[in-house]
Amino acid sequence: MAVTDLLRKDIMIMDLKSTDKQSVIEEMINNLHKYRVINDVDTFKEAILNREAQSSTGLGDGIAMPHAKTSSVNEPAVLFAKSSQGIDYDSLDGQPAHLFFMIAVPDGNNDTHLQTLASLSKLLMEPTFVEKLNAASTPEDVQQLFLNEAEENTPKEEIQEDNFQNDSNERPFVVAVTACPTGIAHTFMAEDALKKQAKKMNIDIKVETNGSDGAKNKLTSDDIQRANAVIVAASKKVEMERFNGKHVIERPVSDGIKKTEELLTKAINQDAPVYQGSSSSSKSENEENQSTSVWGKIYKDLMNGISHMLPFVIGGGIIMAISFLFESVLGSESEIFSFLNDLGGSAFNFLIPILAGYIAMSIADRPGLMPGMVAGLLAFNSDAGFIGGLVGGFLAGYIVVGLKYVFKGLPRSLDGLKPILLYPVFGLFFTGLFMYFIIGPIFSGLNGLMVDFLQGLGTGNAVILGALLGGMMAIDMGGPFNKAAYTFSIGIFTSTGDGSLMAAVMAGGMVPPLAIAVATTLFKNKFDEAERKSGVTNYVMGLSFITEGAIPFAAADPLRVIGSSVIGAAIAGGLTQFWNSAIPAPHGGIFVIPLAEGPLFFLLSLIIGTIITAIILGFWRKTVTK
Repeated sequence: MAVTDLLRKDIMIMDLKSTDKQSVIEEMINNLHKYRVINDVDTFKEAILNREAQSSTGLGDGIAMPHAKTSSVNEPAVLFAKSSQGIDYDSLDGQPAHLFFMIAVPDGNNDTHLQTLASLSKLLMEPTFVEKLNAASTPEDVQQLFLNEAEENTPKEEIQEDNFQNDSNERPFVVAVTACPTGIAHTFMAEDALKKQAKKMNIDIKVETNGSDGAKNKLTSDDIQRANAVIVAASKKVEMERFNGKHVIERPVSDGIKKTEELLTKAINQDAPVYQGSSSSSKSENEENQSTSVWGKIYKDLMNGISHMLPFVIGGGIIMAISFLFESVLGSESEIFSFLNDLGGSAFNFLIPILAGYIAMSIADRPGLMPGMVAGLLAFNSDAGFIGGLVGGFLAGYIVVGLKYVFKGLPRSLDGLKPILLYPVFGLFFTGLFMYFIIGPIFSGLNGLMVDFLQGLGTGNAVILGALLGGMMAIDMGGPFNKAAYTFSIGIFTSTGDGSLMAAVMAGGMVPPLAIAVATTLFKNKFDEAERKSGVTNYVMGLSFITEGAIPFAAADPLRVIGSSVIGAAIAGGLTQFWNSAIPAPHGGIFVIPLAEGPLFFLLSLIIGTIITAIILGFWRKTVTK
């Protein structure tokens, strides 16, 4: 396929009317919709803006290449547009953009289109070619310019590059990986820029491109072993374990386009840290690498879910805490309290779906997002808690991976149906099947069994029961253990008016977030910067009886966080009963303590449990290494 087949002259805009980045994007999108290149303006615009949010597609030198790959595209196309006055497009060099290429690629697109787009991207790296583009006045001039360049320069250039890469081994040899989030334009522009600069500097280079159609020119173990250093110019995840023991320079893909000389100079001087993978042990090297890749990937997938969940935890938690403040002053009938409480609660309803959805997306890319989020919603609705959500997220991700394997033998003509029909329908069906008939009933049944067990205990030994209820609040922070303890205490409180067990439950639920906040303050070397920042918000959530603030920490490090939390929460719950403390309210945390019986003893129980958990967690966790 020729470049001019995608660079259609009928959709070009030779005189943009827009004066800012947002409006120029909208003007180009509306033209694509006018000529039926896309079928949904909002969906395509969202994809374009999501790409811009990751890093600006203003490349510098007056060029911008906004692009998206989405099911809202009917056919692949490139819209060329010019602005004589120039537009502030947040370009890498800070200069106005005059030439725009909006690339629209449908999901499931074949390799031919992507290779053509790669060729187009590389042409824009030629300064003389850009000058000719600026001088072009008609769509016919632009199209002919691309056609001439593609025919005259590309074959010769490819031959030169092949000969260059196979030249003498006496010169420095560098390997590189280029990748951008969509894998359409920047990936190949960085590849081309690195190759051309390496040629000028008399350096041999091999570049692997992680484009939308997969990895091309993949680096072999021999390539990596021979290389002086490795350049990773990528704005998305790439396989890193293979570079263990090599000097690795990690930069955004934009640096691969604009800072090639700097990167190559650092590479040949080995001016970069040595990448350290997992060290070997008694296992064989292959077994160790396999183990590292499996557990490393599980951790990466988990952290993808947690990082996307954090804003919901923090935003919803703080808003709910503020609502309790208004409730304590204005009462539960206050409209301000109702608004803030509903707002924060609505954010909290997304916690488990977001966690599960982005775990699945990390495993199976975009096709895993929808079934993963539904799995999380089913876990939430069945009281399976964040543990059920974790299971659901991994389940959905690997179901979609399995579907990709099953459907890979289908004819290429059906590739477009996979992301818009086959993966969503079958992924949702099989994920829902497992969640609805297996995972949901298991957790729901567990919840019922525990409530029955607690009712059988009665209140004869109050201290033991208080410790049990407090510990259960910290086990799964919203799951069946937590719900069983809370439901049991609410039942006792509503039927008898005795709030003693509510004190045990509230103390147990407040300990995990408060202890994490204290631990991140006292043991700074045991938490990374992001954890320390989010740990501060747990002071507010903990004091407000919002246990969910601890969920991101528990999901990332379940053994240590849950283990230490259960100990402290159980002690706090038992102490409330030992000192005969009672709270006549089902929620509110610190805001309802003035209503308590024995409020000072309740606070003392809470402080003791919090400090014990914080100390255990602080000593138990490993020191963070950069």
